[in-house]
Amino acid sequence: MTPQLRFQNKVALVAGGTGALGRAVSTAFAREGARVIVTYRRRPEFDAFISQSKSNAESVTGVMVDATDAAGVARMLEDVLANGGALDILVNTIGGYHGGKRIWEEDLSSYEQMMSLNLKAGFVLARALIPVMIRQSRGWIVNVASRAGYGQSPGAALYAASKAGALALFDSLAAEVKSHPICVNSVVPSIFDTPANRQAMPAADFASWPKPEEIAEVILFLCSPEARIIHGAAIPVYGRT
Repeated sequence: MTPQLRFQNKVALVAGGTGALGRAVSTAFAREGARVIVTYRRRPEFDAFISQSKSNAESVTGVMVDATDAAGVARMLEDVLANGGALDILVNTIGGYHGGKRIWEEDLSSYEQMMSLNLKAGFVLARALIPVMIRQSRGWIVNVASRAGYGQSPGAALYAASKAGALALFDSLAAEVKSHPICVNSVVPSIFDTPANRQAMPAADFASWPKPEEIAEVILFLCSPEARIIHGAAIPVYGRT
């Protein structure tokens, strides 16, 4: 008997889907039957993802878009809806890290970069998609935040502030859509196992770090019928870090 696929006939938009976590999330949704749309900034990154995908690559399509550009996101959404008719799930994995300086040593360009990647992108995406989800009377949104968003991050204050803003933004969004059948949650990782983190911390115990595939499974659960009572939550996925 063919196993039931949890996301068959669902369309999932994975923003930042060519990053380490985005790839894991996109692959997991495709494996579970979803049609997956991946946003990316550089075409070679998407091509590399597709070439390395071990299964279900045919159900993944890519869209080049800057998620902080409201007009670009609106055009992308119009095209997606014209081709697929619905958009059920948004997972925002877009983000970036900047650290190593104290607040008074920072410059405005670093501030703007952190706010753009870690806060503005999520706002622009949610602002565009929520009206669609309200009209279709269903939707699931998961934003990837960070443990740093709870504060006490010396040397990474701008990153922490941007992630704190993202936690507040999506928590507030969850309250705003409470009367609609839309689930909005965040996952909150700390350090997890990516090539960039290994390079930055070569002496660390990589075995203790959560894997992107493990975090992806939590995200899929939050978008599943089994998690329908979880709304407005920030789920820690720290592992033992």
